[in-house]
Amino acid sequence: MLDPKLTTLLKVYETGSFTRAAEQLSLTQPAVSQHVRQLENELKVKLFNRGEGQLRPTREGEIVIKYAKRMCSLYQNMLQNIADEKKQLTKLTIGITHTAESSAIAEVLATYGSEKEDVSITMLSDSINNLYERVKNYEVDLAVVEGKVTCAGLRSVLLDTDCLVLAVSNSNPLAKKNIVTLEELKRERMILRLPSSGTRNLFVAHLESQNMSIDEFNIILEVDNIATIKDLIRRDFGVSILAKSACMDEWKKKKITVLPIENLSMIREINLVYDPDFDHREVLQDIIKIYNERVRLYQV
Repeated sequence: MLDPKLTTLLKVYETGSFTRAAEQLSLTQPAVSQHVRQLENELKVKLFNRGEGQLRPTREGEIVIKYAKRMCSLYQNMLQNIADEKKQLTKLTIGITHTAESSAIAEVLATYGSEKEDVSITMLSDSINNLYERVKNYEVDLAVVEGKVTCAGLRSVLLDTDCLVLAVSNSNPLAKKNIVTLEELKRERMILRLPSSGTRNLFVAHLESQNMSIDEFNIILEVDNIATIKDLIRRDFGVSILAKSACMDEWKKKKITVLPIENLSMIREINLVYDPDFDHREVLQDIIKIYNERVRLYQV
């Protein structure tokens, strides 16, 4: 059985309050406090600091919380796998980035789930760094991320390579060109992903390699949702830098135009990332096979 003190610890961390944790766990506040004190005594560390009315984990507390998350996830995975084994069912939780939401990968996972009667897939989206943590904490079995895998302890397999392109409306004068210069781009209204996104960071990094700054461009709007950005582009509110894979459907249907930018070869990998304990390696090969078949349909 999982130590209930770990569940209590995580609830205190999640709510930031002993009282709210007690309410959600249907325990008394003294019982919650006792669980935390017992953990502190067992581990010989202080787990939380109180400051300005806020409850914050200590450095040691952050370490304990990190491993408590993994232990709770492993325990839940064990229970789920036992139940799945009885039903002869494999349940997979697959994380994807917000960019991947607009690419062929969502369709690939739906196809894979529909073809495999003994497989059930839960798909969730998050930032790359959060997905790395979720894989390490056993919250997701597999993640689809852009760029080289920099997180130690995880394994990966290359799914594809992608590049960033300039996306413009069909009515924009740039749509008649074969390639766009950075000077031409400076004169455009730009709608970009948030500064925390991998797409935005790759664009900024390539600008800096040309001794240029993002501040030299006319950014009128920052948006997290890629579908919203593509809709605004189509209606000619501005232009954007997006992953080519995220624009393939609209490009093929001639809803928008995509163009390369002179001197910016913004190429990056798309990888399937998993923990060494992941024991469904055949899933990786099946996903890659379906992905390659689907991508051919989008070739323009």
